[in-house]
Amino acid sequence: MRENSLEEEVASLLLSVKKTIAVAESCTGGLICHRLTNVSGSSDYLEMGVVTYSNQSKIKLLGVPKEIIQEHGAVSAPCVWAMAMGVKQLAGTDLGLGVSGIAGPTGGSVDKPVGTVHMALAWDEEVTCWKFVFQGSRREIKDQASQEGLMRIRDHLVERLSGQPRIQSAT
Repeated sequence: MRENSLEEEVASLLLSVKKTIAVAESCTGGLICHRLTNVSGSSDYLEMGVVTYSNQSKIKLLGVPKEIIQEHGAVSAPCVWAMAMGVKQLAGTDLGLGVSGIAGPTGGSVDKPVGTVHMALAWDEEVTCWKFVFQGSRREIKDQASQEGLMRIRDHLVERLSGQPRIQSAT
């Protein structure tokens, strides 16, 4: 018997609670949306996916205040918070996911090494942010970030269905 993929789990959960999602991706370059759309019927829950790779696109499309990028950088909790809320509002969905990071092999710094990824999930008027430092090649970092994004969506939906918070590993 074949086990469901993570994207199939997310699809099933979104459909069961009749929720929609929009995704704003930077370092993952659309990989999360690609995985979500690998499931037949994804138009029933995925409203929009945008790749806002440049700072200007984050500001123009998602309404990220330029002061946030100037003060904290595009790879930061305040930026992904604004990205998640911005894509949720832009698409008119129940949930919004924002992801920004440094996939490498260049672009890292002492404070933000290659593999640093911030993500945020917005629902109602609430937002939860996470920070990760993944290891590996550019492709591996993108894969790990997309996997983590889908797991965070799944965990949020399971939590809402059960009323019990899932125990999450420390990052």
